[in-house]
Amino acid sequence: MTPNIAMIHVENPHWRGIRLWLPLFLLWIPAVLFSPFIFLIVLIVCLTCRIPFWRTIAAFWTLGCSLSGTDLRVCAEGKRVTVRIL
Repeated sequence: MTPNIAMIHVENPHWRGIRLWLPLFLLWIPAVLFSPFIFLIVLIVCLTCRIPFWRTIAAFWTLGCSLSGTDLRVCAEGKRVTVRIL
């Protein structure tokens, strides 16, 4: 399943934190529109580098689908940033 929503939370001890909900499913609209160009560019790169084309497509699809459930937390100098991809 592809990721649909990213939640970003920024915390700082000096001011109130920020919470953002980013709808990742809206990125599919430009991806579908530009898919013929992306497909052609990937095909040309695979042919010039002698990489199996369908394996490359499968690797990109697997990478995109495995982003669901990612939970990234960074803390530095009292500030915290949390990114969760659902």
